[in-house]
Amino acid sequence: MTQLPPGWPPGVRTPGSPDWEGTAVGWLFDQCPADYRGYEVLRRHPIVLARFAAGHLAAAVEASRRGLAGARAALAPVVAPEVVDAAVSVYEREVGRLATAAHAVDLIESALRGRRYVPRL
Repeated sequence: MTQLPPGWPPGVRTPGSPDWEGTAVGWLFDQCPADYRGYEVLRRHPIVLARFAAGHLAAAVEASRRGLAGARAALAPVVAPEVVDAAVSVYEREVGRLATAAHAVDLIESALRGRRYVPRL
């Protein structure tokens, strides 16, 4: 069995295994806006979908980081301090989740381009 790189998304099969690209496409679509499923070029060409997913996630990471940076100043005048803290916590988790997903998209895109992971000893 081929070893998967750290950060490979759960549920996406090992490159080269039966229907691995199908599982990758499903996972990639799950990282994108729902409307992306309506574009035939994205359904038919996984590498194109991977590029779209990478762009979408990069923008989402940046937006979440900007939101996190300004959350306290923007929210403190209008909600209780514990709500501000909760909102900041959500931003922090979301930045981490999105960055992890962006890394996984990069791994899938590399595999779609034919690059194989070789573990280092």
